[in-house]
Amino acid sequence: MSISSHTGRFSPPTVDAAGRVPLIGLALPEVVTTITANDLPAFRAKQIWHWIYKRGVRNFTDMINLPKDVRVLLAEKYSIERPDAVTSLRSTDGTIKWLLSLSDGQQIETVFIPEAKRGTLCVSSQVGCTLTCKFCHTGTQPLVRNLSAHEILQQIMFARDALDEWPCSGEGKQQPDDVSKLTNIVIMGMGEPLFNYNNIVQALKICMDPDGLAVSKRRITLSTSGIASMIRQCGDDLGVNLAVSLHASTDEIRSKLMPINKKYPLAEVLEACRTYPIASDVRRITFEYIMLRDVNDSDDDAVRLTKLLRGIYSKINIIPFNEWEGSGFECSTEAQIGSFARILENAGYEAPVRRPRGRDIMAACGQLRSASIRART
Repeated sequence: MSISSHTGRFSPPTVDAAGRVPLIGLALPEVVTTITANDLPAFRAKQIWHWIYKRGVRNFTDMINLPKDVRVLLAEKYSIERPDAVTSLRSTDGTIKWLLSLSDGQQIETVFIPEAKRGTLCVSSQVGCTLTCKFCHTGTQPLVRNLSAHEILQQIMFARDALDEWPCSGEGKQQPDDVSKLTNIVIMGMGEPLFNYNNIVQALKICMDPDGLAVSKRRITLSTSGIASMIRQCGDDLGVNLAVSLHASTDEIRSKLMPINKKYPLAEVLEACRTYPIASDVRRITFEYIMLRDVNDSDDDAVRLTKLLRGIYSKINIIPFNEWEGSGFECSTEAQIGSFARILENAGYEAPVRRPRGRDIMAACGQLRSASIRART
């Protein structure tokens, strides 16, 4: 299926259950067009935008510099609400996983990973996934639909609510001595973001806008299974950090683990990475490599990997497999993971072994899944 037909078939709803248009996810000029169609003056758009993205308000009543009749009209026609949290689970390591219910009842998972000097939010781009990667729990859930730009942004805004990350003053920004809990965003949750490209671009542009959520592009990473035809465009349009799910050193093994490799084989994916516009010595492409015992974890695999990535500004994230019932895989031994990492490091690559987070609440890499089901057509 082409990306364009995929986009059309799995398109998200454009209004909520009450028929209201979400203002979250609209670019500022679109907010102008939308509200002026209801006879509101254009200058109100900037005020509304400020309240949504700088103050984090969840209802129009709180927009106190707007006349009451305007706030009533906005509440009738538009929405700025957050998704509901069905469950909130906290791991022993501090990781939090939220199961969020969207306006049409579909559900997604979003994960916050706190660390000593930063906090990373793992954001979903689709309900379910179409890729069926054999080691990934999300891949056992068929793709239900894409997320809209507002549903992508809602995850970030929900997390800011939960972590109390909105400013308390009227300045629309944190005070200098405030310490942000949520500093980084990774589009690594449920789904393949480049199969939902337009909504991802719309959401991330608002996320990066200094007058929007004001998150630096250097603190945003988009993860892809390797949709080679879209990688360069992603760099041109967004300039965010890139992570590529590699997970094998040969096409034979990668195609068994990741069927998408049959359409976008290793050579094509890696060539797209070589031309990724913002890749440099200080902004390296991250290659994700999951360690599966006796599948892709041999010393020979590591040596092949060093040759495959030659000439690419890269680092390799080595990921111990996070087990889930029925996967059919085991995690590589600690000794073999160490040997694999040393071969990469001796060849000059940065190859950290990722410390698993949130395993006890099924929030670790490859473990996300919801109970949403695709509607019959």
